[in-house]
Amino acid sequence: MGFASAYLHDRTLFPEFIKESPDRETGIVIVIPAYDEPEVVRLLDSLHECDIPPCTVEVFVVVNAPSGASRQSLENNELTIKNIQAWKRIHTETFFRLEYFDVPVDSIKGWGVGLARKTGMDEAVRRFETINRPEGIILCLDADCQVSRNYIVEVYNEFLCNRKRQACSIYFEHPLKGVEFSADVYQYIAQYELHLRYYLQALMFTGFPDVFHTVGSATGVRALAYVKSGGMNRKQAGEDFYFIQKLIPAGGYFYLNTTTVLPSPRPSFRVPFGTGASISKLAGNIAGDLETYDLGAFRDLKLLFALTDNLYSCKSSGLADIFTGLPVGIKTFIPEDEFIIRLTEVKNNTAGYSSFRKRFYTWFNMFRIVKYLNFVHRDIFVKKTILSQASDLLLELGLSDDSGNAADLLVRYRSLEKGI
Repeated sequence: MGFASAYLHDRTLFPEFIKESPDRETGIVIVIPAYDEPEVVRLLDSLHECDIPPCTVEVFVVVNAPSGASRQSLENNELTIKNIQAWKRIHTETFFRLEYFDVPVDSIKGWGVGLARKTGMDEAVRRFETINRPEGIILCLDADCQVSRNYIVEVYNEFLCNRKRQACSIYFEHPLKGVEFSADVYQYIAQYELHLRYYLQALMFTGFPDVFHTVGSATGVRALAYVKSGGMNRKQAGEDFYFIQKLIPAGGYFYLNTTTVLPSPRPSFRVPFGTGASISKLAGNIAGDLETYDLGAFRDLKLLFALTDNLYSCKSSGLADIFTGLPVGIKTFIPEDEFIIRLTEVKNNTAGYSSFRKRFYTWFNMFRIVKYLNFVHRDIFVKKTILSQASDLLLELGLSDDSGNAADLLVRYRSLEKGI
């Protein structure tokens, strides 16, 4: 029995795509979903220009389409395959093995980015199983990305060679200028990325542990950690958030900030939320300003999380008194009875503060935080522009704010993350 035998038997959806055995030095497999992506060769060019790592690398492009895909999209899928084939004929000396999987639309229901990632990542596990390499790295990219020249080498140096590290979020930056898109699109992507970084810094401000970006095109995971997590889900949007939330509690999750993934700022409505959908919605917004969560909602979370010492040390009878002093938003989101029952359960099943804290944040996890933020922004808080909230958070952190626009603010927030 190999490290992934049971997973491959029970959890995969397709038989093996590649019959030829992998090179025994294969250490990194890059998985790229491609739906309506004839320009994927630009990413292949970017990977081809990368510095060559000491291990063998494989690249899988999973060409897929949802049911009901337009004729134009299906034709573009055919063009994608032709372009990949042409690219392979030209680049016979590339350092990575390139494969594409042409998955029929009607082969299975629910095609979307989650299922496409799963298909490629499962095949990557098969490859690592064949050579008994559970420590092998599976990287996720999107077809419209570019990467820094040191992308693969830094994954090798900072991840593959450090056995304690199990999964990661890779540093990313959207382009803020260029000729490929209109000036408005670059303005909108600055706001959207600023929202992502404001959200991350605001969560850190609350004291919530293990805060990470959940950008599907900038993640990596060891084959064994992938198997232990149950693999990628089939969600058609938000698959990255759900997947990463399974990986973080297992330990060994880290920021890989020594290289950069460059996602595209292009508008798109292929999924209901995410980068492309957000840019499209901003383009249709007359005000042109992205709104985000009020900083006040994070201040209330900070007050709750600061009470973990008291919650652990107080008797169950004292939980009602603590609840009375909580902010209105927290008390509205969590009824008193539920608060007392959950905290009593946490206290009764932990032997020390460390285990109490871990169990507490297993209950009040990222899923609950997202539900809380959406809940309190219905009646208690009002979403505000990202520029105002990102500026307010800098001041809250004791940092001066002399930024005049979203791009300037974003540069400040990027520099904060580079230090993580």
